[in-house]
Amino acid sequence: MDKLKTVIVGCGNIATAYAQQISNYANIGLAGFSDLVPDRAREFAEKYGGKAYGSLDEVLADPGVRLIVNLTIHHAHVEVITRSLEAGKHVHSEKPLATSGAEAGKLVELAASKGLRLSSAPSTFLGESVQTLARELRAGKTGRLRALYAEINHGRIESWHPNPAPFYGVGPVWDVAVYPLGVWAALCGPMRKVTAVGRILLADRKTKEGVDFKITTPDFYTAMVEFESGALGRLTANFYVNPSKQVATMEFHGDAGSLFLGSSYLFNAAVESAEFGGEFKPVPLVREAFEGVEFARGVEDLAEAVSLNRPHRCDARMARHIVEVMEAIHVSAGTGKPVEVGSTFTQPEPMPWAL
Repeated sequence: MDKLKTVIVGCGNIATAYAQQISNYANIGLAGFSDLVPDRAREFAEKYGGKAYGSLDEVLADPGVRLIVNLTIHHAHVEVITRSLEAGKHVHSEKPLATSGAEAGKLVELAASKGLRLSSAPSTFLGESVQTLARELRAGKTGRLRALYAEINHGRIESWHPNPAPFYGVGPVWDVAVYPLGVWAALCGPMRKVTAVGRILLADRKTKEGVDFKITTPDFYTAMVEFESGALGRLTANFYVNPSKQVATMEFHGDAGSLFLGSSYLFNAAVESAEFGGEFKPVPLVREAFEGVEFARGVEDLAEAVSLNRPHRCDARMARHIVEVMEAIHVSAGTGKPVEVGSTFTQPEPMPWAL
């Protein structure tokens, strides 16, 4: 399998995990790094190999580079993805694909017109835990799904992140609710209507350095999501609660039984199953799980898909749909009215080791 020459653009907090993981993939050649702060790119190149590119223009002008891994901040995603596609590069982007459904739709259309691959995080539904749960769903353990619960209690970002402002600028839906929404989309299909409430619980915040700042985007959301299948989902997401026994749990309830997922993003999370009226019991994972989160698994899948000419699993059409659902949550929370979602997508194939 030929190695896909790849450059990471954006050397922030998450780039270390991506660089470490991509360096271990047999189908990807990590060619270098680019960042608005050149010293960051140089530090990564010195540690992981490859070239420290002086600018995005320099990256895109390199004819050998075939894949861009976009790890820039949320508001820069559309520009970086657009320029990369126009330069003839495949792209895998951190979440969200865009900050509006209209922008996400344009990116999908641009990639299709160029004959290029566009994929997007979260790829956490490719993890061992979610793939195990998906296998149980396919086996009919729940019967027809009717009620879905998802929690994402992500705490106060300023307590650990050196640059919390971008996260509070977009809010918990765009940053972390995308994980359970990604699981719902991949396993349960399109979502069609959203009714949501959003509030600011704690407006006045303080950075790790003791600098005061105020947030203006809600830090707490609850949404009722109606699926095309007829199932109903309840989602709660916030940047306030920590610790919580619910943390990032998910539940799937049907006529025959229920499934529990210990985390929507940890690859080694617990999976449990219960018949209707019975007690939850552990479900062995389909294989030994990655410890924590293998953020770059979607990049590896994209590279393999390019080589084998098969669909990649973190397809931008599903990412666009998730963006539209997140946008609907914000609009509904602001207007107090339900918002419909119109886009569709093809659900990804299960990982071959999870069949």
